Amino acid sequence: MLKLNHFIKLCIAVFMILAIVYVGTLVDFVFKPILSLVTNITIPLMLSVFFYYLLLPLVNWMEKKKINRALSILLIYLFIAFLLVGFFIGVWPTARTQMFNLFNNAPNLLNTLNEQLKEIEQSGFLADFFPADVSPLTQLTNYLNKGVTLLTNYVTGLFSVISNVAIVLFIFPVILFYMLKESGGFSEKVVKLTPKRFQSEATAVVTDINQSLSNFIVGRVLINLALGVLMYIGFLFIGLPYALLLTVVAVIMNFIPFIGAILSAIPILIIGFIESPSTAIWSLVIILVAQQIQDNLIAPYIFGKQLDIHPITTIVIVLIGGDLAGIIGMLLIIPIYMIIKIIVLKVYELFIKQKWENA
Repeated sequence: MLKLNHFIKLCIAVFMILAIVYVGTLVDFVFKPILSLVTNITIPLMLSVFFYYLLLPLVNWMEKKKINRALSILLIYLFIAFLLVGFFIGVWPTARTQMFNLFNNAPNLLNTLNEQLKEIEQSGFLADFFPADVSPLTQLTNYLNKGVTLLTNYVTGLFSVISNVAIVLFIFPVILFYMLKESGGFSEKVVKLTPKRFQSEATAVVTDINQSLSNFIVGRVLINLALGVLMYIGFLFIGLPYALLLTVVAVIMNFIPFIGAILSAIPILIIGFIESPSTAIWSLVIILVAQQIQDNLIAPYIFGKQLDIHPITTIVIVLIGGDLAGIIGMLLIIPIYMIIKIIVLKVYELFIKQKWENA
């Protein structure tokens, strides 16, 4: 009877939640301001969490060296400000010029690409690979049009995000400062939510999550920077146009495991092919060599065995994240998976493993 009452209460709670959601759809003028607030705070919050785990080891190290925690954070902020000044003086002018040139020359580049594809099709080189009634040029043109449309949508979304850059610049450093300064406070509050007899295990879980996320983010940044240096040197060597811009895009996209490398390679190969087929081939060689150095030399040295996720699992969950929330989902899904995995393994160890072995 007691179990039945508990089940009825649970059903009532679920029904009430669904009813609130339904009523919310009818009076959206009440919830639109809340949704707008959540949307505006999402980017600063994501940046704060990213840089929190990126900078946390450095802040903890400086604190061990007897430097006040708040002073450590301010010194790191000052160093980052110097890096940003160096970026805007040394890197941004070239990247901005290449970006504007690429957008201005886009129609000419597409015309050149179509002409080269027509020459290849007329040469009969592709006839052995495609049926007689299939035109690879038409298919590729359709894919390019879809790609341009997709890129336009993402650029439009990017500009809408950039339009709120003032909010990001003001909110993000403040949130990050208090997160770094009070880093242990949030963990302690999470642990206190658990029953007292499980608080030692909860402390271990929270510590494991913080350590895993910090190692993953720091390692990912170092690996991507190393990959960017390798690719940029190679692109300069072969004379690839827009080398800096394409390298920056590749570094950012490589934060998406596996799929990011493929997505970032597409514009590089297209620009290389427009320059000449040999440039496209050499660009592909540089990408593959850089990826092999990253995966087989740099990544094992930085990560070791800490990132215990099978490649197939990574691909599947990245695809799921992309389907659920687009690029944002693909970026967040690996950390979310790591958190869930740590919690599930601890719950299994506490409540299931012993009963299963004694059964």
